[in-house]
Amino acid sequence: MALPKEELFSSEDYWNLPDGKRAELIDGQLYDMAPPSRVHQELVMELSAVIRNYIRGREGSCKIYPSPFAVDLNADDETYVEPDISVICDRDKLTDKGCKGAPDFIIEVVSPGSRKMDYSTKNALYFDAGVREYWIVDPAKRRTTVYRYEEDAAPMIIPFDIPITVGIYGDLQIVIEELLQ
Repeated sequence: MALPKEELFSSEDYWNLPDGKRAELIDGQLYDMAPPSRVHQELVMELSAVIRNYIRGREGSCKIYPSPFAVDLNADDETYVEPDISVICDRDKLTDKGCKGAPDFIIEVVSPGSRKMDYSTKNALYFDAGVREYWIVDPAKRRTTVYRYEEDAAPMIIPFDIPITVGIYGDLQIVIEELLQ
């Protein structure tokens, strides 16, 4: 007896999701995204503001986009993710639909339902796509896991009360604990 054929989804399916429904397209599968918690949204807003203010204060060219913001991760119209925060320094990657190619810096704030996706699946996707730096901010564990892929270094696990240097900038430090006050 033949196994049932698994349904594969396309970018057309992704772009035609009903209004208000959010999902990510990875390896032909659509992964539903649950509504974020208040703490999740607070962290996304505060981190976005700190990074935006840093970029503006230095008249930088990078752009920052909080979710929902579509990222065609490999610029192949097959993998669409919606990182909580995307920092894109190559403005040629920006389109009316989002970002075509890997952002320079991605932050994901872990939710109970996204733990495996953020720590495993997306970590591998972001590394393979050429993201320079990836942070996993984990409110439940009160720590941030920092991957600096271009440095080919082991990830760093940093408690919320310790300053984290944003590797793509070098002189921007963020203390996550201070953002939650």
